[in-house]
Amino acid sequence: MRFVPAGKRVVLGLVTSKKPELEDKDELKQKIQEATKYVDLDNLALSTQCGFASTEEGNKLTEKDQENKLKLVIETAKEVWGD
Repeated sequence: MRFVPAGKRVVLGLVTSKKPELEDKDELKQKIQEATKYVDLDNLALSTQCGFASTEEGNKLTEKDQENKLKLVIETAKEVWGD
């Protein structure tokens, strides 16, 4: 990330779409904070690692698991960046 040009936006894919277990919100916030060493917080965003289409290939995520992952992204983003 230290090579990202100034002013560019970086989306951190910190929430896996491969496993149903939810990531720890505090750990997500810590990783976002670590990223601010290289990119301004206003130029960072949080997302899932990739889309959920890979659940068709054998990753065992239910629709509810996917919903919970997206809720975690939203809740964490609101706590880090506000509404």
